[in-house]
Amino acid sequence: MSDAINGGGGIAARPVTLFTGQWADLPFEEVARLAGEWGYDGLEIACWGDHLDPVRAAHDDAYVQDRLRILAENDLAVHAIAIHLTGQAVCDDPIDERHQGILAPEVWGDGDAEGVRQRAADVVKDAARAAARLGATTVTGFTGSSIWKYVAMFPPASEDMITRGYEDFAARWNPIMDVFDAEGVRFALEVHPSEIAYDYWTAQRTLEVMRDRPGFGLNFDPSHFMWQDLDPVMFLQDFAPHIFHVHVKESVRNLNGRNGRLGSHLAWGDPRRGWDFVTAGHGDVPWEPIFRMLNSIGYAGPTSIEWEDAGMDRLTGAPRALALVRHLSTIAPPAASFDAAFSSAPPTNDSTPRKEAP
Repeated sequence: MSDAINGGGGIAARPVTLFTGQWADLPFEEVARLAGEWGYDGLEIACWGDHLDPVRAAHDDAYVQDRLRILAENDLAVHAIAIHLTGQAVCDDPIDERHQGILAPEVWGDGDAEGVRQRAADVVKDAARAAARLGATTVTGFTGSSIWKYVAMFPPASEDMITRGYEDFAARWNPIMDVFDAEGVRFALEVHPSEIAYDYWTAQRTLEVMRDRPGFGLNFDPSHFMWQDLDPVMFLQDFAPHIFHVHVKESVRNLNGRNGRLGSHLAWGDPRRGWDFVTAGHGDVPWEPIFRMLNSIGYAGPTSIEWEDAGMDRLTGAPRALALVRHLSTIAPPAASFDAAFSSAPPTNDSTPRKEAP
């Protein structure tokens, strides 16, 4: 349990932030302006586009001050930065043209797979340093996985092969986490298909192989739980000590007998998909039970809105999702238990006239 329970019985206010990953085509100053005008409390800043260069932020004081100036001018704070794209390359196998499309040229280099992995790891280390200099406590992101390619289990993958994948992950991420620990910053792995942790049991195994390092935890994103038929509320309850960050991101199922869970290599928004992303509040995620559970486990970190919706413009979706979270945030424990009055004696008033016995 967090110590975020207030003396009055409520939960300390959770900042509502906007994840800038899907806005990286816009200048950082423009995204900050929009978020400030809509009433967001802060940003989860993506380390791509021109939003944040983690290497530069780790070493350039003037650059850090410029990012902080933009935030302050729009009444925004930064609680987390996001290193998803670079983090993906740390463990992935194979490394191919997909990675070239998401990595900075200096990380891709000559494309040699192991060189890409090592350079990506160095940038993730700098992300920890950048977060500390910005005053952010958490870096969210992906880790990649050398064994995601075995998810269909055919040709058959032996347990030894799977074990080697987790060992490879730990060998690559423990040195990264040493830097995070030194900087006093936490890493929150987003439980997500294509990662070393993509569901309940793989999340458990990932934490075990990392020996429950205090600085290594999870970014909770329920959008990927729905199409896997996982219970996001149970996940929050069971992994409560490891929930470092929360994404408010939505998905909807469309499993109609023709559309399959795996998406059929179809683009987002295609009605033939078995599931898709939508603006928060427009899909199958049980948001009220989730927010009640966040209260129950004492989570007081950011609730970061990640907009993804092929059928709704982001200028509509982002403020609409913010309104949803503001409403959900009004759900808080009462100052006293609702049944407290049941055990209270009724007030007495000695001046009340009494009937005399006949």
